[in-house]
Amino acid sequence: MGVIASRRSVMSLFSGDADVYSHRVRIVLAEKGINVDIITVDPNDKPEDLIDLNPYNSVPTLVDRDLVLYGSQVIIEYLDERFPHPPLMPVDPVSRANNRLMLYRIEKDLYSHLETIEGGGNEKAVARARKEIRDNLVVISPIFEQKPFFMSDDFTLVDCSLAPLLWRLPHLGVTLPKTAGPLLEYSERLFARESFRASLSSTEREMR
Repeated sequence: MGVIASRRSVMSLFSGDADVYSHRVRIVLAEKGINVDIITVDPNDKPEDLIDLNPYNSVPTLVDRDLVLYGSQVIIEYLDERFPHPPLMPVDPVSRANNRLMLYRIEKDLYSHLETIEGGGNEKAVARARKEIRDNLVVISPIFEQKPFFMSDDFTLVDCSLAPLLWRLPHLGVTLPKTAGPLLEYSERLFARESFRASLSSTEREMR
């Protein structure tokens, strides 16, 4: 592993193979066709390189020459600015702010419940977390009747962030009602994208 830190000419991503935050970064990398070394991190046996690079010792962590970034939202926005084609954020400040707000809400209202479910602790807490995810997704479902992507004709960082969660729903034990039809159709559109297929780790492929 010591070699990786010194090989800064190639971009490297320390990634969890079942981690939703890492997955959204991998989707952005695939969407933009960025050449990257993906270093799969075992959460129970993290490499020394990662500890040296990131004070939080967390994934995802991106190394681009002398730059080290952590926090998946920081990473995906950096990648979008560093590799502008195809653009994954709108150009105007108001739309960009709205997208950032939605990225924040995805983490707060959806991603935050994954740890509870995957930790398999208190049954009531797990059931509550599943209900929160289901209810939050049902609420946004009608949005997808209007546009092919999240409030947009174009695929954006918001879609990159929803896709990993939607892919994990069966694995998380979350079943959407028939009323969420537009959201289910949207999910299939995301899963059919070449970049999404390329982003999947072997562990993630087995989730469905």
